Amino acid sequence: MDRRIIEFTDLLRQNGVRVSFAESIDTFRALDLVGLAERDVMKDTLRATLVKRATDFATFDRLFDLYFSGIGETMKQAEQDTMQAMDLTPQEYQRLLEELAEWLKKQGIETSELARALLEQDSGRLEQLLREAADQAGAQRIERSFQEGQYAHGMQEALGLGDVSRELQAISAQLSGEGEQDPTRQGMARFVDRRLQELQELIRSMVRAELEKKDVAQQDAARMQALAEKSFYYLSEDEMRRMKEAVTRLAQRLRNALAVKRKAMRRGKLDVKDTLRGSLQYGGVPFKIHYERRKRIKPQVVVLCDVSDSVRNVSRFMLQFVYSLQDLYSKVRSFIFVSDLGEITKLFEESEVHQAIDQAIRGNVINVYAHSDFGKAFRQFHSEHLSAITRHTTVIVLGDARNNYNVAHEWVLREIRQRAKQVIWLNPENRMTWGFGDSEMDRYEPFCDLVAECRNLNQLYDVADRLVLT
Repeated sequence: MDRRIIEFTDLLRQNGVRVSFAESIDTFRALDLVGLAERDVMKDTLRATLVKRATDFATFDRLFDLYFSGIGETMKQAEQDTMQAMDLTPQEYQRLLEELAEWLKKQGIETSELARALLEQDSGRLEQLLREAADQAGAQRIERSFQEGQYAHGMQEALGLGDVSRELQAISAQLSGEGEQDPTRQGMARFVDRRLQELQELIRSMVRAELEKKDVAQQDAARMQALAEKSFYYLSEDEMRRMKEAVTRLAQRLRNALAVKRKAMRRGKLDVKDTLRGSLQYGGVPFKIHYERRKRIKPQVVVLCDVSDSVRNVSRFMLQFVYSLQDLYSKVRSFIFVSDLGEITKLFEESEVHQAIDQAIRGNVINVYAHSDFGKAFRQFHSEHLSAITRHTTVIVLGDARNNYNVAHEWVLREIRQRAKQVIWLNPENRMTWGFGDSEMDRYEPFCDLVAECRNLNQLYDVADRLVLT
């Protein structure tokens, strides 16, 4: 069973569920305590120790049923079908198995391991033989449904199905010959014939189950791809939960990329003079490379996020994204606005991310039901917080720039740009709508280093990649 648990954790990883080595150890310890007798208890134990994210529960459930119940359920169903077809009760069916075993012993017939597992209804051993054959045939490599026949044939060869078929046919023929006037012998012959047919169906089911395991990953990938193209504006509640997890993964990816970049930056450029000077003791061979030492400066970030009703869904993910990157910067100050401006830096420091975002956009900090006024919010920032901007500060503005025909006060953005390292504006509207109606994007864009459309996950990924390069 230990091997099957290890295989199952590998299957979870292949389907995007993060499982650490420590969690695998915890699983074995937990199973030692609760045992394996009850399937539901075992399933709950595995879920509790192996799954950390709510979005992975559905994947876990499908894979658990496929891995631990797939072939087993098929075997149980085959047994039920046989009893029904032969019009036998469970007690009569068990008696038939015992009589067949006694007859084989009297006849001195030595059956192969696979034939014995089939005729004795040894489901555990039969499943083990089928899994070993699947491994030999490489059934786990199946990708498309048209390959089922190919891998089923490979499993048949690995099992030696031809020899087993002849073995069972010979037993059936002998039983039929002896049982012309004996209904019990005829029943045993029918049972042997059915077991041979069921073996072939079990092989096909095994291959199909391997394909279904791949389908789980493909279906999840397809759903995630469709979600990545869907506008933040139109997400359902379930899609919003999945999107939160996707944004967290994106932040982790950006964190890793920036860490690599900064490690290279800390090393600095090649110092030619020191390298040549140091190589004199080696006859001019530069065994030791010297680099210019750089002072490490961790950048600062100031975020101005529009949380008006028209972009609230988008703001939620943008704030989550920025929150996830806080440890990359020496200081992150976050502000939200509709008409008035309010700082939520302390709220993020003291609360869990989703709780903090809910409080911010619910109206606990500013009036979120006012009419948008970017100009007023910018002017308030200039009056109260301009000193927060230095040459090491990246300013990120998240908003649609729809100003309800109020004064734009773009001069504030110009002054911010003069003081900051860079200004980035992420707009959740389609670029084709910028500058039309009450949109002031054409006034603000000249004072930004980067302006990007950002209304779905794929576009957010593009922005993250560009942030790494800047």
